[in-house]
Amino acid sequence: MNTFLLEIGCEEIPAHFMPDILDQMEQKGKAIFEQYRLPYKDMRAYGTPRRIVLIAKDVARHQQDVEQLVKGPAKKAAYGDDGQPTKALLGFMRSQNVSVEDLIIDEINGIPYVYAHKVQRGMQASEALKGIAPQLISTLSFPKSMRWGDMDIRFVRPIRWIASLLDDEVISFDMGGIPSGRYSRGHRFLGQPEVAIDRADNYIAIMEQQFVIVDQHRRKDMISRQIKELADKTGGTALQDPDLLEEVVYLVEYPTAFLGNFDKKYLDLPKEVVITPMKDHQRYFPVKDDTGALMPYFIGVRNGTTDYIDVVREGNEKVLRARLDDAKFFFEEDIKRPLEQRVEELKGIVFHDGLGTLYDKTMRLRNLCRYIGQRLGLNEDMLSCLDRAAYLSRADLVTDMVNEFDELQGIMGREYSILQGEPKPVAQAIYEMYLPRTAVDDLPDTVIGTAISLADKLDTLCGYFSIGLQPTGSQDPYGLRRQALGICRMIYEKEISISLRDAVMHSLELYDLDDENRRKTFNEVLDFIKQRVRSMLIDDGLSYDVVDAAIAADFDDICEVRRRAKIIAQWKARSDFEDFMTAFNRPNNLAAKTDSLFVDESLFSDSSESKLWQAYKDAKELLNEALAAWDYDRAYEILKGLKPAVDEFFDAVLVMVEDPAIRANRLAILKNIAELFKAIGDFSYIVI
Repeated sequence: MNTFLLEIGCEEIPAHFMPDILDQMEQKGKAIFEQYRLPYKDMRAYGTPRRIVLIAKDVARHQQDVEQLVKGPAKKAAYGDDGQPTKALLGFMRSQNVSVEDLIIDEINGIPYVYAHKVQRGMQASEALKGIAPQLISTLSFPKSMRWGDMDIRFVRPIRWIASLLDDEVISFDMGGIPSGRYSRGHRFLGQPEVAIDRADNYIAIMEQQFVIVDQHRRKDMISRQIKELADKTGGTALQDPDLLEEVVYLVEYPTAFLGNFDKKYLDLPKEVVITPMKDHQRYFPVKDDTGALMPYFIGVRNGTTDYIDVVREGNEKVLRARLDDAKFFFEEDIKRPLEQRVEELKGIVFHDGLGTLYDKTMRLRNLCRYIGQRLGLNEDMLSCLDRAAYLSRADLVTDMVNEFDELQGIMGREYSILQGEPKPVAQAIYEMYLPRTAVDDLPDTVIGTAISLADKLDTLCGYFSIGLQPTGSQDPYGLRRQALGICRMIYEKEISISLRDAVMHSLELYDLDDENRRKTFNEVLDFIKQRVRSMLIDDGLSYDVVDAAIAADFDDICEVRRRAKIIAQWKARSDFEDFMTAFNRPNNLAAKTDSLFVDESLFSDSSESKLWQAYKDAKELLNEALAAWDYDRAYEILKGLKPAVDEFFDAVLVMVEDPAIRANRLAILKNIAELFKAIGDFSYIVI
């Protein structure tokens, strides 16, 4: 069967690193096997907190042979009149390490040449794998790597053992002083410290006997099934959280779920206050009833068997009880002081050096909220709620609850606002200011929440960019890509028509910047947002050239950019699009030679100039009418209809004449025509 096993045994690996590591292990494993010309039928990566595993099945016994033809001298130079090899041929044969039997003749352009036919025989699989395995280990990359002892290698966590087998044969190599062998290790507490693997295809079964479920997909199924069974016993259902489930999968090697409970009095707290300690701190799964209300139960997953499970449950209940006691105390203390009284405390908390305090950010937010709110069409009552939400938006950061559980920022602002009598739109907007938190998170539901979220993210972007803290490469310590994506998603998915240029400039005017820095930051922020929009449009299925054409023509209103990109894509698919492109390209190719749009009709010296200029003026008027009526088919025909006049112009006159006035005038005509097309897109980006 020829099964290959590579197991890298480590100290416990952070759970959130594992999905990417296993994806790398599989993808890079396939690439390196191909590089080494070693066929296989199936390859899978597996992982637990202490091991990264690759298993390849039906591995070929040998590498594939490589045949190569190496060109040598021409035949007439390779053989003498007597038919014997010349010095030139003999030298070629020595350099290629071939004999006369390996030579063939082939022609190039009718001239016969001598070629050396070389065959590189493939190594045995066991020999090839001695190069494959260490190369694969060394090519894995991680968000953070470690060095240990006096080792020269870096890895996600210290490597403690390496098991490498082809069937029952050890694939021997050394990785930073750690030799490979046939020995693995069982579960840290339940298994043996040294486990011999007799054959690679027995590995998974042997490890299960050592209380290690190597297959992460099986662990996930086990955990999901056990959680459901325990939740069913309570009459409720476990709160679904794919991210939490994935994390728990990579926290345990032998999962056993258990059901715990807590005092019902804690259910009087806001549900997020109860859920956060369970999920984010203890990795428990909360249980809810049919109405969605929390029940006084939780489900945890231990890394072990059912032995002493009651002791484990009681210990976890004790830990959660302490957490919830703290939360209850913080909640009761926090509600004694209204959020409004806490705003002044923000003056003592620096947002970032160079950007002032959180109080300064709050004041900027109020100003920017009013600006954006007006652009979104909010009436005065709604603007008043928006201003109140902006004023209170960060007051919960100085509460005891958020100080202890920072995941609850915004959530506690909403809950405390409701308890203290603030209007519901204000409370909801305080929470929605943080949305979306991730690329796939929910967007704000309310228009007030959308306005405050846009304003806050825009202020953050402009502020950090103004002090030179833009993301570089993969580094984005302040989450600015996430902030920009949030802005784009809200505008894009909610179809908000707003001028980005005006909004960015208004935001920057709230900072004390000189003109040069303001202009520089303005351009950098717009370019940064532009890249996010470009990716979103491409993800929507639009081709890169269509997207670039729409963005290059004008980038201000994201919804308008999307609309124009879709129009360009439809036009590009038309059968007569080449005629359209001719009407654009011929003027545009020369239009770049001038910045002037002024045309002096008195300088026309050929009827083709008058005809083209009149065709342009007629088309401009008709195009404006078509675009105002959203009649894009008509707009296409209007622009394409310029082709006859364009062709006649270029056939009749020379644009780049010696007379500078006539040359400039003709270039201006072409510039106007090119700009007319660019009301839709810069078609020079289109690839046909």
